Amino acid sequence: MSDITSRTSDIPLADRVSHPGYPRSNGYDARWTVDNQMGPHALWLLEWLAPALGLDTLSPGSRVLDLGCGRAMTSIFLAKEYDVQVAAADLWVKPDENAGRIAEAGVADRVLPVLAEAHDLPFGESSFDAIVSVDAYHYFGTDDLYLPTLTRLLKPGGRIGVVVPALREEIDGAEPPEHLKPYWEPGFWSFHTAAWWRRHWTRSGVVKVETADWLEDGWRDWLRWCEVVAEEHTDEFHIRMAGHCAEMLRADQGGTLGFVRVVGRRD
Repeated sequence: MSDITSRTSDIPLADRVSHPGYPRSNGYDARWTVDNQMGPHALWLLEWLAPALGLDTLSPGSRVLDLGCGRAMTSIFLAKEYDVQVAAADLWVKPDENAGRIAEAGVADRVLPVLAEAHDLPFGESSFDAIVSVDAYHYFGTDDLYLPTLTRLLKPGGRIGVVVPALREEIDGAEPPEHLKPYWEPGFWSFHTAAWWRRHWTRSGVVKVETADWLEDGWRDWLRWCEVVAEEHTDEFHIRMAGHCAEMLRADQGGTLGFVRVVGRRD
């Protein structure tokens, strides 16, 4: 990987974020994805999750909860690509802000922005055919008691699927690996392995875990995206955060950090 100080602005932005593994995501405006990012490339991660979650098998108009939707990119993607009705729930981004983005994308009839905290969701039991969460579930889902309260919102037979930042191997002790100490934040202790998440969900007794796996070379995509954001974003905060993340991922080289997807079906 090139150093982020060696700019690649002579390469069109669309080419820099085009990914052969995620053809649906390639159809979305690259500048739009940069301007509305809140971390890793959410559309890439959702497209990786989609086949395991069975999104293509949902009937048009099926109801999907997008939990921790951020700036609603994933909610817009779900509506456009799978013709479903989406509740775009987030605590940090206000509904009025997301409503404008949703309307501009032409899916205001299929995506409803909702202000919601993950432990106080304003929906009735069995409201959804599927629940999706991309780069958010680790903030609240490590609680042993959380999944049972969430899955009550699923119809019987419905699936929940999440993608989270993760560890290749669980970390022993109370210290991160030496090479990650300059970058480690307390919140990173919510990162776990695919095996940890499989056991965590299985123990809940409320879902049958169908998938729990590691995204091979996911760190490379994460690094590539951070480099693009560090160069192309217009906000200093995002530039600084993306640059810091890129440094961390270069130091790690995929030895520790990456992504895990987990899919469970409610009986």
